[in-house]
Amino acid sequence: MDTYITAQTIKRLREDKGLTQTALAELIGVSSKAVSKWETSKGLPDISLIEPLSQALGVSVMELMSGDTVINKNTSANILFSKFYVCPVCGNVIHTTGATLVSCCGITLPTLEAEEIDDDHAVTIEPVEDEKFITVHHSMSKSHFISFMAYVTSDRVQFIKLYPESNAETRMQFRGRGYLYLYCNKHGLMKMKV
Repeated sequence: MDTYITAQTIKRLREDKGLTQTALAELIGVSSKAVSKWETSKGLPDISLIEPLSQALGVSVMELMSGDTVINKNTSANILFSKFYVCPVCGNVIHTTGATLVSCCGITLPTLEAEEIDDDHAVTIEPVEDEKFITVHHSMSKSHFISFMAYVTSDRVQFIKLYPESNAETRMQFRGRGYLYLYCNKHGLMKMKV
């Protein structure tokens, strides 16, 4: 993400909105010369103008700052689009139902990209009553452990936090098809279709 608004972003958003530089300037109470300077990288909007500028351009402040506009095409709100984020400072685990901008402890967190579960993180799933007993064959030392497991389907998420020096196992109800995720503090996020 850029640290501040770029000239290209302002120009693109203004043109997408069908505004002239003069019309945009009038909406936010500045001169058209100021808008021209912003769009030619000869100046930057004052911080007090960020919110009015984002409103005039029809985007959120975060979209304006990043240059990435969001068009909500997820009309079904499918939870299978889930994303996970882990803070490297405090270990906080954040789940969203789609890509977003997440920060924790003053750090912008990258979206974790899931790899397929490998042999070093082998999973056994056994039926137990009306649930499944899931075991990850992995050490759980203080320096190398499975931090969490999650089962994600199109309509629900089950999330289990695990801790070092405990067992990497849990029980979950599997309803429908979905993905089992696990997060290793050394190897990252992994998933398998269930």
